[in-house]
Amino acid sequence: MPDSRVTPKESRLDASLGTTQEHLGTSSLTDGRTLSKEPLSHALKLSSPAKVKDAQLNSPEEALWTTRADGRVHLRIDPSCPQTPYTVHRMFCEALDKYGDLSALGFKRQGMWEHISYNQYYLLARKAAKGFLKLGLERAHSVAILGFNSPEWFFSAVGTVFAGGIVTGIYTTSSPEACRYIAHDCRANIIVVDTQKQLEKILKIWKNLPHLKAVVIFQEPPPTKMANVYTMEEFMDLGNEVTEEALDTIINAQQPNQCCVLVYTSGTTGNPKGVMLSQDNITWTAHYGSQAGDIQPAEVQQEVVVSYLPLSHIAAQIYDLWTGIQWGAQVCFAETDALKGSLVNTLREVEPTSHMGVPRVWEKIMERIQEVAAQSGFVRRKMLLWAMSVTLEQNLTCPSSDLKPFTTRLADYLVLAKVRQALGFAKCQKNFYGGAPMTAETQHFFLGLNIRLYAGYGLSETSGPHFMSSPYNYRLYSSGKVVPGCRVKLVNEDAEGIGEICLWGRTIFMGYLNMEDKTCEAIDADGWLHTGDSGHLDADGFLYITGRLKELIITAGGENVPPVPIEEAVKTELPIISNAVLIGDQRKFLSMLLTLKCTLDPDTSDPTDNLTEQAVEFCQRVGSKATTVSEVVGKKGEAVYQAIKEGIQRVNMNAAARPYHIQKWAVLERDFSISGGELGPTMKLKRLTILEKYKDIIDSFYQEQKK
Repeated sequence: MPDSRVTPKESRLDASLGTTQEHLGTSSLTDGRTLSKEPLSHALKLSSPAKVKDAQLNSPEEALWTTRADGRVHLRIDPSCPQTPYTVHRMFCEALDKYGDLSALGFKRQGMWEHISYNQYYLLARKAAKGFLKLGLERAHSVAILGFNSPEWFFSAVGTVFAGGIVTGIYTTSSPEACRYIAHDCRANIIVVDTQKQLEKILKIWKNLPHLKAVVIFQEPPPTKMANVYTMEEFMDLGNEVTEEALDTIINAQQPNQCCVLVYTSGTTGNPKGVMLSQDNITWTAHYGSQAGDIQPAEVQQEVVVSYLPLSHIAAQIYDLWTGIQWGAQVCFAETDALKGSLVNTLREVEPTSHMGVPRVWEKIMERIQEVAAQSGFVRRKMLLWAMSVTLEQNLTCPSSDLKPFTTRLADYLVLAKVRQALGFAKCQKNFYGGAPMTAETQHFFLGLNIRLYAGYGLSETSGPHFMSSPYNYRLYSSGKVVPGCRVKLVNEDAEGIGEICLWGRTIFMGYLNMEDKTCEAIDADGWLHTGDSGHLDADGFLYITGRLKELIITAGGENVPPVPIEEAVKTELPIISNAVLIGDQRKFLSMLLTLKCTLDPDTSDPTDNLTEQAVEFCQRVGSKATTVSEVVGKKGEAVYQAIKEGIQRVNMNAAARPYHIQKWAVLERDFSISGGELGPTMKLKRLTILEKYKDIIDSFYQEQKK
């Protein structure tokens, strides 16, 4: 029987490869060369029922965690998640069978969109795998990728796994020293970079990387010919010297409980930790985590997504790269300056069906709409405010109702549909966020545009989503429900039901590379991951995050104060505030550092001195003519400072008790940024850095008290 099922597949793929080769003749990625169709028949053989080996059963000697790159773990298979484990290659082969002819990757070259089918994608990944093997990639060593999202990032990552290596993303904003730490820790044999700027970082540190054998550069040529530095074209040609059979032998030896991805935590405290993810972590989460978010298989509707968030972060990698393969999505790559303003142009051109952004991305979209509205004529501005007002009221009072009143439908037809179209969200059915808390103001703003923002909750250590919201599982301010097949428990609950969130399931990571002590801190004897986050579950199982246990402020008087709710309350009360950081650990009272909303430099994304339209509006409303941060801070603009003082007083009035009151505060001269060190790569606050950087200001709050 297996043979009779293989034949028609081969003939269909043979036919599709005719067009594949014609297309690749003009594709800028293949430089006029055609790709052999031979590996596709290898894929068919490897994925046919006669050839697919059952995943080896868990060996009794395998533990739930390991810290070795070549280690294996006992998979958490039980009645709640009994699905048979499988490898990344098996997942791709099944996608080929269903989606081979569909467009997989979209990218722009010389202002024109080009596309790569799943068949082509697979061939490119195999070619990359053979190139890595030729360059000397050893099993359980890494290929580190230092570049912006691109087809080359994707097929290098997949090729690494096919070749038995471990994919390790490095943030493009990393310093040479940060690159050195990660490349050394993961024993990178090869590093793939996109530009000369990134190549320079590696050249500076190469002498300190004993495992590094070669560098591949793909977006720009190296400035001069250098030993062991290859262009992508040269690298792909190297693969021709490795046989398909040699690659198949390596693929066949792979097991689902082996490491294939390393995600380095952003290192807000100490050196980053290498989170080891198994093939099962990736394939199970890509299937069931995304299913919980209502991501559709291409047979039902091909999902279209825009890839722009750093792929070195688990959220973007699982959502863009691995989930894309699982369901046959079309992934379109944004321009490198996406977060400096070009993202909206890409969204308009691509019209995604689902979209994910960290809260700061959604805030920037909100601020841009507010700026455009402020510059619009009186009538248009009033129309938008009316439409958003009636829509927000409807979405807050009847969130699950499909029957909308006439005024709400009219508002959507006349105004809001046009706004969504201008944003590129005309066809977008699912809008996700995660990675950091989102303010109520931002959520309400988008509800007013009839855009629900669906939260997910997870960590690098849970392969991304462990909780998901979707059109069928939504509750405002919650992080959704646990992904079916996963578990959650709260430990050390207080009187209000808030406790540490502990997680269990097929999403849970293998361990931290080379860090046994940290791994034992995170995973207990029963295999539960202790997240360090606090939260509570409502009666229906929706999760609400209340903060980080490590961020919990314990005042000198012994009061436990979670900072995030107070910080969010201040930002909601004072729309001029960009960032608010609560201080008070081991102090007699609480104080706060504030920054003002300002525009960003379009070239560097660094904060400028100019206030945003929304901030200027706030100043005008309170009687100030200030248009820059320095005008407010330098002169301690009386009207603005008085308004901030009154806003903080209102927050204090709503506080649970006096120890929760903010008694002193200061407005900083510059907003937080990645380059300034106050924000991590995903725009999370780096609290320890902030405490150190602004130590003098913070100390001044408390010195006066001593006099």
